[in-house]
Amino acid sequence: MSDEHQPTTPPEKHGPARNLDAHRARYAQRTAGMTASEVRALFAVANRPEVVSLAGGMPNLAALPLDSLAGEVASLIAQDGQGALQYGSAHGVPELREQICDVMAMEGISAHPDDVMVTVGSQMALDMVTRIFCDPGDVVLAEGPSYVGALGSFSAYQAEVVHVAMDDDGLQPEALREAIGNVTARGGRIKFLYTIPNFHNPGGVTMALNRRAEVLEICAQHGILVVEDNPYGLLGFDGQVYPPLRSLDADNVVYLGSFSKTFASGLRVGWVLAPHAVREKLVLAAESATLCPPTLNQMIVSRYLTTHDWKGQIKAFREQYRERRDAMLSALEQHMPEGCTWNTPDGGFFVWVTVPEGIDTKAMLPRAVTQRVAYASGTGFYTDGFGSRQMRLSFCYPTPERIREGVRRLANTLTEERELVRTFGSIPQREVPGPQAPSPDTA
Repeated sequence: MSDEHQPTTPPEKHGPARNLDAHRARYAQRTAGMTASEVRALFAVANRPEVVSLAGGMPNLAALPLDSLAGEVASLIAQDGQGALQYGSAHGVPELREQICDVMAMEGISAHPDDVMVTVGSQMALDMVTRIFCDPGDVVLAEGPSYVGALGSFSAYQAEVVHVAMDDDGLQPEALREAIGNVTARGGRIKFLYTIPNFHNPGGVTMALNRRAEVLEICAQHGILVVEDNPYGLLGFDGQVYPPLRSLDADNVVYLGSFSKTFASGLRVGWVLAPHAVREKLVLAAESATLCPPTLNQMIVSRYLTTHDWKGQIKAFREQYRERRDAMLSALEQHMPEGCTWNTPDGGFFVWVTVPEGIDTKAMLPRAVTQRVAYASGTGFYTDGFGSRQMRLSFCYPTPERIREGVRRLANTLTEERELVRTFGSIPQREVPGPQAPSPDTA
């Protein structure tokens, strides 16, 4: 019998494929909520120099005194290398914790260094807070939209996210009351409210001052902890510093801060300020995760705060970002097609854009990258399927000239997409279960 007439059987899996199936069978249930971003491969292309990326929230470090910093780091290692390159405390370097209290004092927060814990970026703080408070099935309230890194942490610990609506004045107190009532009515257990009140990521809005006390009062009435994430608080374009929620309530707010936006994101130095009992649990969680945050990085930040005009540096950053914000807003006004709307942020890194009905920003992204422009689709900032008509545009990293060119390319892509929708109709997109894991492209 010839080979072509021989019966065939499916080949057995062997080697890497068989090992992959074996490993999958061993995974914990919570890994089902860990999904890699479908657009990660696209962003590998988007990072090419010819592509204008309006996607990532990377700070612009061009204004930093790099030559001076290089000398300070060399001096630090020469003078105190034995300490800088050694293990440290999970609590953090004492001198840096004192300096963090000085930084927070600029926003009206009164704190003791003992209640400050240094973390590997505020992302680590998010992970630890979720780990010590959330059992599978617990509910976390979060603004809709919300920071993708937070949503990834909540999902990893199998918490359910219930979004609370925002408007131009930030989180809506009535929507918060409604969300609490709905969750309570079905027997859900709410552990905390996660909020970014100042220069929101990705929404770009700031919670109105008259809402802050009301939000705190609502949470206190229902026994709900507040987790406040405030990486952009000192980056208001008019110099105004909004009072953090922590400055209004020291007992029921866990506050997260970071040097990633006001100094250097690559050092990965953040902190958490928490009530004493919570801080003790956070230290234990940190010891089991990382043993201790990198001592060298902490000492570099501490040396920078001691020897440099860091307040003047923040002012320089504000001026840079305001110029870039203005370039983006003027380009949007000039180029975007009819039916697009956007907000005007008064600080931070982001503009939140809504596109015309029928256009799906996630479906359009590959075509935008082909046109040499990238953005962050709104769907990644929700857990409930919303955001398909939204996109986050970041103005912090590109130059004003690149921003204007990027918006022009984006507008052309939107115009072509609208014509495709008019001709062929909208194409339903496959839903991706759960939030996607964060990456520097969507931070």
